[in-house]
Amino acid sequence: MNARADAAAGSEAADFYNDLVKHRLIIPGGVQGAFGRGAEFEKVLEAFNALVSRISAGDGAEFCTFPPVIDRRIIERVDYMDNFPDLCGAVCSFFGNEREARALSEKIHAGEPWGGALGMTQVVLNPAACYPLYPTLTGTQAQGGRLVTMLNWVFRHEPSPQPTRMQSFRVREFVRVGNQDDVIAWRDMWLGRGVDLLRSLGLAAQPDVASDPFFGRAGKMLAGNQLEQKLKYEVLVPVNTGDKPTAVCSFNFHQQHFGSTFGILTPDGQAAYTACLGFGLERVVMALFKAHGFKTALWPDAVRQRLWP
Repeated sequence: MNARADAAAGSEAADFYNDLVKHRLIIPGGVQGAFGRGAEFEKVLEAFNALVSRISAGDGAEFCTFPPVIDRRIIERVDYMDNFPDLCGAVCSFFGNEREARALSEKIHAGEPWGGALGMTQVVLNPAACYPLYPTLTGTQAQGGRLVTMLNWVFRHEPSPQPTRMQSFRVREFVRVGNQDDVIAWRDMWLGRGVDLLRSLGLAAQPDVASDPFFGRAGKMLAGNQLEQKLKYEVLVPVNTGDKPTAVCSFNFHQQHFGSTFGILTPDGQAAYTACLGFGLERVVMALFKAHGFKTALWPDAVRQRLWP
């Protein structure tokens, strides 16, 4: 887009944000990308998550959930800091003595930077919903592999005025573990199922090949390889602007990366293949409000019946 189109898109996104605030669907928190959610917003989010559970009930997925913080060693082992250092949220704390605590307090009250007085803890904010699962899968999997679903909070340091670009958000995630053919077939099945699900809610969903936002010059090569091998797909829906739709669902085929890293093995002793899919729950909810208006009582009957049968 040219500068004029960029400005128009930014204005449209700002208007949408202001409308969400005016209708008490989101509650400003003073920091870009970190806002509260109102009761009506949460009602829709819970309904959509329940709908995902209903349509996947026959798949036999195990359910678990993890806290917003994970062992720092996980992101170190999966090379997250090589690929996405700009998105990381490390948790730091104070480890000093009383004298150092007084010095810290003085810096804060003087309006001076005080991060240097803190040290890293053993945890980081979870940057991907599936990350905390993989270390728990170490060992030989049962014949046929494994399927797990989760609802986890995710953090990525990318503040933005766009309401869909959040620093902290929830993802309904599914992870498939097994041999290559089974994992790819599952990924492809869910790609079609996810598009159908979103379209059944009146959303103009379109799938597309995508890449992750790898950091730096080397990241451009990684992104190119990801696109060429079609390792990542997204489902796009108009939210902020119709000209540049937003990814509300993503599908990643990891090949044997996590299987090799965490010793996840198939019955024949090979590193397992994995794939994941995740619905960005807040983004789906915003897409619904964008498509159908800010009062759920006025939404089309077919959409309401789908969400609240």
